[in-house]
Amino acid sequence: MIKSRAAKTTDLLIAAFCLLLIFISLVPILNVLARSLSSSEALIRNEVLLWPKGWNLDAYRTVLQDSKYTWSLTWTAMLTLICTLLSMTITILCAFPLIYDQLKGRKLINSMIVLTMYFSAGTIPNYLLLKSLNMLDRPIVLIVPNMLSIFNMIILRSFFYGIPESLRESAEIDGAGPIRTLLRIYLPLSTSVLATLALFYAVGRWNGFSDALMYMSKNRHYYPIQLLLYQILQSTTQIEVATQEGFFPPGISETLKMATVMFATVPIILVYPWLQRYFISGVTIGAIKG
Repeated sequence: MIKSRAAKTTDLLIAAFCLLLIFISLVPILNVLARSLSSSEALIRNEVLLWPKGWNLDAYRTVLQDSKYTWSLTWTAMLTLICTLLSMTITILCAFPLIYDQLKGRKLINSMIVLTMYFSAGTIPNYLLLKSLNMLDRPIVLIVPNMLSIFNMIILRSFFYGIPESLRESAEIDGAGPIRTLLRIYLPLSTSVLATLALFYAVGRWNGFSDALMYMSKNRHYYPIQLLLYQILQSTTQIEVATQEGFFPPGISETLKMATVMFATVPIILVYPWLQRYFISGVTIGAIKG
């Protein structure tokens, strides 16, 4: 089918608009990268925009040589992997039984689950609960409280609803139980939505710092990278004092902040290209079906 001139013009305008949005989205990242690689003199003179001036890797050397940064980055990666695996397991185990019409109390269970999306106890009751459970200042406090997202569970349950019941009935006729049906039929057919939800959980955990800020105030050894970055951004005055005393070169406080931002941002950005083909289809199908 040959497109008309008007259709081609529209396509070009849409493509140009998309390229403009991509450029606008990349500008902050390019600016941070350029500032992290620039010399202190160029930063002081405010000459850096999108391209480094006076290439300087001192900030990256400082970050890589400091065990605090490397351990925080490693711990955050481990934490993200653990939380994603556990959250996906709990989400699947919660969503799959709710598609069975013969499940007793299914409507009540669904109502109670959805109710938690609209009403919560609040920050102080959650803090007191975790304190009574002796979970404060322990790594487990960063894993268990946010293990299940009701929104993600509803997406997966809606997707499971869209899978024909005839497939499940055929498996049951062949003698397959619920667990085998889940593993052999539902999960292989749900690759797109599972990848999307895993991305949601991974990004949420990687970028999370408020729970560590509230619940890990005494145990700084297990601070995630985002909380460490938050503290670095809040401690500019201390770095500037150290600079004046000769511990760091002039302008290193700014390059240190930018280098730490890159360390905290790049790893999760690199995950998106691998899951991009699943992202839109997973959310759209999970939202429409059911």
